[in-house]
Amino acid sequence: MARRGKKKGRPVSGWVIFDKPKGMGSTEAVSKIKWLFNAEKAGHAGTLDPLASGMLPIALGEATKTVPYVMDGTKIYAFTVTWGEERSTDDLEGPVTKTSDKRPTEADILALLPKYTGVIQQTPPQFSAIKIDGERAYDLAREGETVAIPSREVEIDRLELVEINEAGQALFEVECGKGTYVRSLARDMGRDLNCFGHIAELRRLEVAPFNEDDFVTLQELEAAWPPLPPKAEEGDAEAEAEVAPAAPRNFAAIDDLIIDTGAALEELVQVALSDDQAHRVRMGNPVILRGRDAPAEADEVCANHKNRLLAIGYIEQGMFKPKRVFTQ
Repeated sequence: MARRGKKKGRPVSGWVIFDKPKGMGSTEAVSKIKWLFNAEKAGHAGTLDPLASGMLPIALGEATKTVPYVMDGTKIYAFTVTWGEERSTDDLEGPVTKTSDKRPTEADILALLPKYTGVIQQTPPQFSAIKIDGERAYDLAREGETVAIPSREVEIDRLELVEINEAGQALFEVECGKGTYVRSLARDMGRDLNCFGHIAELRRLEVAPFNEDDFVTLQELEAAWPPLPPKAEEGDAEAEAEVAPAAPRNFAAIDDLIIDTGAALEELVQVALSDDQAHRVRMGNPVILRGRDAPAEADEVCANHKNRLLAIGYIEQGMFKPKRVFTQ
């Protein structure tokens, strides 16, 4: 029987709310953060295009179990649209496919915005991660295929025109739900305004429950990254003997930049467990919730022990039943 290999990295858990720089892919960002923290496991909550900057929530360790809750969170984007050109990728990366000499006025744009507020139908870009017959749309697009991507419902809570700059570009801010493509917004508004358009700048400002106050930059992370322990001076045999060949790094400074795993679940019903209840839940067992304010029924519940996340589950007839238990 083959022996399982030892896990590489530290069992560190929590959220890093990374301010992703333009030009870095989401997968590259996760790999970089995982390396900086020497983490056993890492993943992100929602892809951000390489040409976009801003919030990329990255989960470490046990926090990866809470990724779906963050992916469902409301997003806020700031974006700039250049009028007069439609591009294959709906942003600066692709070649121009349509052009127009027409430019919309501020009044034209403001009159259009209500059409893009509320629940709307939206067709994702050709260059997107949508799967068509088991293949990613962007892979098919790179092979020169034009695929029929079905439209779908997305929800736009707020869409505002911030300003029109000296170059005639329109700056917007949008608050939207899961699955919304901002590139599609720019493309569709350009078509409705009979002038075409594409994204020139895109920055994600928020992914609920996280906001701009939670941002940490690559520069801040690298500054907090632990250097190797100082080596003993050459020839100092006694000092060399005291320094282990693989002396551990001190990750305290960079670990201070991690947000607690439970922060991703603030919107859920919260219940506090006693020591005995916590022990039973750790074993995967249900527990009866006592107290006048204890809820009798709830679909999504966060159970805490000593102010630390212990489990996610549901409450049925006054009994908490765990679905996911956290070990860290």
